[in-house]
Amino acid sequence: MTMRRLYLARHGAADAFGELTDIGRRQSGLLGERLAGVPVDAVWHSPLPRAAASARELARHLPDVPVAEAAELADHVPHVPGAAETPPSWAGFFDGYDENEAASGRRLAEALVARFAKPPGTSMERARPGTHEVLVTHAYPIAWLVRHALDAPPSRWLGLNSANTALTVIEYRDGLPPTLVMFNDMSHLPPALRWTGFPEGTRP
Repeated sequence: MTMRRLYLARHGAADAFGELTDIGRRQSGLLGERLAGVPVDAVWHSPLPRAAASARELARHLPDVPVAEAAELADHVPHVPGAAETPPSWAGFFDGYDENEAASGRRLAEALVARFAKPPGTSMERARPGTHEVLVTHAYPIAWLVRHALDAPPSRWLGLNSANTALTVIEYRDGLPPTLVMFNDMSHLPPALRWTGFPEGTRP
């Protein structure tokens, strides 16, 4: 049985211009240290600078692992829910989204799932039972992949937030539904570096 394991991580903390901060670099390096013991086959990252810089930083701890951009990992709203399925606290968030923007987000979400949310193909170059891939992306694509793995309604991606460099792991195997192994795990970060990317005051 072949297996694909995705290690999903939101980029490190970034400034108002979308550039990785010193804290973001430290977070990314610590994530790289955590992943150093994993047989990683590839690191994929969003085209945005904060994700690309995070991927380069964590890859310093993964010698000889290829690092490449994947357009499907770009930050996007994967699904604009209808009024009946939108929680009141989110209603204003979608003001201004027209049908073209919503359709573009849907296409990107579909491409993300089609490329990554499945077991590896039968033409794997290595004679190994599975692949291990790191995806450095943003909170919304992670939420969408988690929602997809759980076969939840499309609007359920709302509220599934991820902290900067928190780790979410999903496994895909032939003939079985996806397995959510962990979500938003920050055990590789010291307390002072946890929960960035969440609203102020969210430090359980």
